[in-house]
Amino acid sequence: MSDQLAMFGGRREVARAENTRERTGWPVVTEAEREAVLGVFDAGLYTSNDGGRGAVSGLQRDWAAYTGVRFCAAVANGTAALELSLAALGLEPGAEVLVPALTFIGSAIPVVRRLLVPVFVDVDPVTYTIDPAAAEAAITPRTRAIIAVHLHGLPADLTALRALADKHGLHLVEDAAQAQGARYRGRAVASFGDINAVSLNVVKNLPTCGEGGLVTTDDEELHERVVLHRQFGEDLRAGRDRDYISRVLAGNEKLSAVQAAFTRAQLSRLDANQAARDRGVRAFLARLAELPGVITPHCPPDRTHAWHILRLRFDPAAAGLPDVRPGAFRAVLARALKAEGVPVQPYQVVPLPGQPAFQRLAGFGGYPWRLPGVAPVSYRIEDHPVSLAVIEDSLTVQRVHLNPAAAPLLLRFADAFAKVWANLDVLAPVARAVDYRPPWQAATTTAVSA
Repeated sequence: MSDQLAMFGGRREVARAENTRERTGWPVVTEAEREAVLGVFDAGLYTSNDGGRGAVSGLQRDWAAYTGVRFCAAVANGTAALELSLAALGLEPGAEVLVPALTFIGSAIPVVRRLLVPVFVDVDPVTYTIDPAAAEAAITPRTRAIIAVHLHGLPADLTALRALADKHGLHLVEDAAQAQGARYRGRAVASFGDINAVSLNVVKNLPTCGEGGLVTTDDEELHERVVLHRQFGEDLRAGRDRDYISRVLAGNEKLSAVQAAFTRAQLSRLDANQAARDRGVRAFLARLAELPGVITPHCPPDRTHAWHILRLRFDPAAAGLPDVRPGAFRAVLARALKAEGVPVQPYQVVPLPGQPAFQRLAGFGGYPWRLPGVAPVSYRIEDHPVSLAVIEDSLTVQRVHLNPAAAPLLLRFADAFAKVWANLDVLAPVARAVDYRPPWQAATTTAVSA
């Protein structure tokens, strides 16, 4: 291990040649995917209108069986899956839906597109998922649903959220876009909510060759509503001739058979990939946990972590630098680690209520916020101190570890962390002098007006 940091002219700890496609490429494409895709061409069944015989219907059956639910509908992408879930619930325009403040904006956009009002809720400081106590405090007479985002691949506290939803007569919707393969108390995620959404984006743990989504439920009526909304409100159940009659006003959110076939092949390896990933990630995090001031992701014993994203927090006081601001410490660490070859980056740098679109209430001509009966809304990021603290002092490692062969590279990243920590005395003056602004300020001041 070289002594001098690469950002000051030393040798890079992790050489670029070590970061190979074989170790980090994702998704891993095998002959199984190639044969599955070619099989679609041979069968000539390219859409979800396959009479139950094509790849889309096959994927729906496979995912329903994997998650242990009765029904699954494949759709165009994960955002569509969440929006169609909300559409199936039939929530009245202007109703409120609880959404965690720390998540990707794709968890909130479907709410607005259904003319529902997102109410942002702070997250738990340990799991980074929606805080059940904060969620209960946010409930009003207009609240109709809770979206439980399994952020970074860790299931939210589904026991507490299910109890909360039942207590107040609310719908529970799982957003499992980042948690395919994770389990909560022995059950697969995307099986606990009244209706649940999954993304199959190419970078997800269960990917397709592009975009895709899945909606699961045990409620037959909700499932039928999703299927109606998937293609122009038409009833396209197997065994029926297409009549081109729209039962509801809806768009076109179908998944192609090529994408479904690709995902079916990936699903056959999901658990094996997750087991290998879990071993590699845990070995990496064990190394990092030995370094003072590094806070590694926590996984409660009643659930498993899909490890879609690794969020690392940094405590300068615990690292022996009590006079260094957490944000400045994180910013300088980012420079040092990237120079050593570790692909760290900030992620979700603005809580959702601080996004310019929500600050301006830039929905559909100001709707849903202009609907009659909707209480005046002012989204304030300072109302979500845990989300701000997590953003302020954390960096993420993304995607390179999804490949089950990435374990040796992760240990090399751990070597780079150790090198940086051995040089904290060199970095401290830089952190004290850096011209620093919180990431949400830097991002929002450069936002382009609509």
